Amino acid sequence: MAEFDTISKHLIQKYPNDFASFTLGREDVEVLAVIDTEQLTIETHQTDSLIRVRMDDEEVLVHNEFQTTDSTNPPIPRRMAGYIGHAIRQHGLPIYSNVIYLRPNAGQRDSGYYIQERPGYLIAIQYRVIRLIEIEGEHVLESGQSGLIPFTPLMKPPEGMASDAWLQQCIYTARTHPIARSYRADYLAGMVALSELVYESETISDIILKEGIMDLIRESSLFQSLTQQSRVESFEQGIEQGERKSTIEAILDVLEIRFDLREVHPLSARIAAIDDLQRLKQLHRAAVQVPSLETFQHLLDE
Repeated sequence: MAEFDTISKHLIQKYPNDFASFTLGREDVEVLAVIDTEQLTIETHQTDSLIRVRMDDEEVLVHNEFQTTDSTNPPIPRRMAGYIGHAIRQHGLPIYSNVIYLRPNAGQRDSGYYIQERPGYLIAIQYRVIRLIEIEGEHVLESGQSGLIPFTPLMKPPEGMASDAWLQQCIYTARTHPIARSYRADYLAGMVALSELVYESETISDIILKEGIMDLIRESSLFQSLTQQSRVESFEQGIEQGERKSTIEAILDVLEIRFDLREVHPLSARIAAIDDLQRLKQLHRAAVQVPSLETFQHLLDE
């Protein structure tokens, strides 16, 4: 969960207006500050984000807590009651609290409130439950709310659209969004990491290769932060495996078109067994240039 906290906090720091407007359901809010939750006392679990805003001529807090799965120890209503009570004690402001569930199957049993009903000791704390899978993702893409676009692969796709086509549309929108290159790198890195909550690594890798964005992602400071959390190594391996697979397919396609190489030909199996990506790239260039299949086979034998 830590890596998704990192992504969410990073995006909220850069785009607090988008998150405040999204969770409050209104645009007429003025962001005054993003409160540094790292300064909370050591005894208290840090909240994911607190945004101080002005709404209807009043200062209030917007609290967003991100969850990948259902919290059971302690249950999320108890956790939220603790967070909300601590924020009220620390800041003395009205608070609008939200739990944002990232995985499609999470949050279905979240009641959205903590309640203690004892005679003379009623305690009732309510918060909003937001399940991203119930949000119309295409509407978010069209709205241009920069901070929310990286989360769109986790949202509801358009009716009848295949999941891989939806992911590609989200990544394309992030890649072409009119923001600075350094921001776009973080943007794409965050979107790709979040996508792994829903999509197979191979699907993500294939789209990254089609869009040609891996070099840009590697520039991202967010990507470097995730790498330090030792999560991205397996992701990079998945990217390399996807690139290896696509390069093998490209070689075989060229040889089939130029020399009528069949799938059952022994050369096909030899090429498919090569692990070295750089070697495969060299063979791909050779397949385009060699005058005959025999010449290509000599290069393969070297």
